[in-house]
Amino acid sequence: MTSTAALARMIDQCDRIVFFGGAGVSTESGIPDFHSADGLYSQTLGRDISAEEIVSHSFFTSHPDQFFDYYRRHLVYPAAQPNQAHRALASLERAGKVSAVVTQNIDGLHQRAGSHVVWELHGSIWRNHCVRCSRSYDLDAILSTSSVPYCECGGVVKPDVVLYEESLDEGVIDGALNALSQADLLIIGGTSLVVYPAAGLIRYFHGDHMVLINKEPTPADRHADLVIHAPIGATLSPWA
Repeated sequence: MTSTAALARMIDQCDRIVFFGGAGVSTESGIPDFHSADGLYSQTLGRDISAEEIVSHSFFTSHPDQFFDYYRRHLVYPAAQPNQAHRALASLERAGKVSAVVTQNIDGLHQRAGSHVVWELHGSIWRNHCVRCSRSYDLDAILSTSSVPYCECGGVVKPDVVLYEESLDEGVIDGALNALSQADLLIIGGTSLVVYPAAGLIRYFHGDHMVLINKEPTPADRHADLVIHAPIGATLSPWA
């Protein structure tokens, strides 16, 4: 039996499927990943500042101008479109198969493809707020200026993305854990499973089958019932 046929059989047998995905889900939409050999985090910027340092809370606070320059150039892709993986998951949700998507991505492409139950562990570029008065802003507040975006009250407008040194949203974690704990099939895709605490959430899955789809091996391969080392869009294309 081919890996695609094995995956199809598991999907047919299950109706509480949860998808747990990472940056590799969106690379086929033209959004670069972070941890691959040529990913964003492998780059060293001027004065030996790493990308990981720039996307930290302390750097955002102390050097907001440099943070927003990097953020606009490397983390925001408003023109990106959903690919076959996003469309397949939305289609499976409409068919009553996928109960939730748990994603580490901040691009909002799952929702744009039509998925409704999406737990965004690391937030979203599409939501922003004033750090002083908490007023909400859309993405245009970030993109309409080339400098630091400010609220009318004078506070900095911060993207609702989880930076290094910041905690994940407790409500989002609770929703993701509830979905994982009730799932009968967990499909993990496009993630190296090295980013914690997000990657640790899959330990709460105790269902029937675990499938792992990623171009490179991951620490969870040995625990999966089915491992597919291939692009996720091509793998899920039969359901798109």
